[in-house]
Amino acid sequence: MRVVGPDDDDVRLDHWFKRHFPAIGFGRLQKMLRTGQIRVDGHRAKPGLRLAEGQSVRVPPMDGQPAVAAQPRKNDVNERDGDFVRSLVIHRDADVLAVNKPAGLAVQGGTGTTRHLDGMLGALKFDAAERPRLVHRLDKDTSGVMLLARNRKAAAALGKSFQGRGEVRKIYWALTAGVPRPGQGKVNQPIGKMAGNSGERMSPDAEDAKRALTLYSVIDRSGTKLAWVAFWPQTGRTHQIRVHAVAMETPILGDGKYGGDDAFLESEDIARQLHLHAREISVPHPSGRGMLQVRADLPPHMLKTWSLFGFDRNLTDDPFEEFDG
Repeated sequence: MRVVGPDDDDVRLDHWFKRHFPAIGFGRLQKMLRTGQIRVDGHRAKPGLRLAEGQSVRVPPMDGQPAVAAQPRKNDVNERDGDFVRSLVIHRDADVLAVNKPAGLAVQGGTGTTRHLDGMLGALKFDAAERPRLVHRLDKDTSGVMLLARNRKAAAALGKSFQGRGEVRKIYWALTAGVPRPGQGKVNQPIGKMAGNSGERMSPDAEDAKRALTLYSVIDRSGTKLAWVAFWPQTGRTHQIRVHAVAMETPILGDGKYGGDDAFLESEDIARQLHLHAREISVPHPSGRGMLQVRADLPPHMLKTWSLFGFDRNLTDDPFEEFDG
């Protein structure tokens, strides 16, 4: 039996095994999980389960293979990255930080990704005893508001809210190539993961497609070629808004992965970047005292496009207040 230490808090179970038992192959690990040989706090667990400090992991016999020392999560952040990540903070209280993640910054590391938000969180401790924790994620190319928990209790409360989804309201702003019809509505189309010629992508044709529902409301438009659209995802599938925008035949501007050539306008004044921004998030405050609402301003490339078409980025009206879709 192994107890999860502070350096392994919020690490996926399969990644935890890779860290401590690097000689165990993927296939063998999957079999041990499938057959219940590995348990967390006495319960069967899936590979993607995120561990919490203090939990107990039952580790079956490893044929004499020793566990390696856990690799400590580094809190050392260079001065440049520290100043950068602190400049992203748009809300701070005893339990929660909110940052405005720029487009192009990955939330976590991966193959070929060495600079990411998670690696800079040590610079956001401020007066807290521990580094903040991620409680949700955004795609690398999507900008906007992200919440970070400043302690374990806040992380548990926020995690519960996000898992329930009904308590969390996330509003995204986007520009679409073309104008959705009707001006308000919903897209109810399942989405799953499938392999493609250009790598893994989400698709309604995937065998494992799951329910996905997105509400949308057109805020403004420029003729028939472009629209400013608010999206309110009711479920949390990967790339959900991007896939549903294509389903309406109005891809997100700059989204070549899903929209192809149709996602670009012939204008040198419009950046060929994804125009999708997490504008606002509302969630029960983990302290239990009311709701926390945070808004994030648009990134530079979207500000430029908003200015080009004369859209009012300071709009605070609720685009779904009279939603009848």
